Amino acid sequence: MSHDTRHYDVIVSPVITEKATIAAESNKVVFKVAKNATKVEIKAAVEKLFNVKVESVNTLVRKGKNKVFRGVRGQQSDVKKAVVTLAEGHSIDITTGL
Repeated sequence: MSHDTRHYDVIVSPVITEKATIAAESNKVVFKVAKNATKVEIKAAVEKLFNVKVESVNTLVRKGKNKVFRGVRGQQSDVKKAVVTLAEGHSIDITTGL
């Protein structure tokens, strides 16, 4: 496996929510990441894929919620997110096609 494909495995998708959009104004970008991804791996992947300088990475795991759909009980998967703070002067426009 080449280094580039490993970076694509680390970052699953960008998070486009109201909260993530507000964070973008203060140089922060939010990504869904692989469950087993470390902060170091996330930093390396973002720097490599988007060609930016990363200041810090904060991670969180949102536990899957229990849902009922048409009378069938189910549970959503846990989701790991990373809030990536970019260095001054760097930016990522995640609203354009990835």
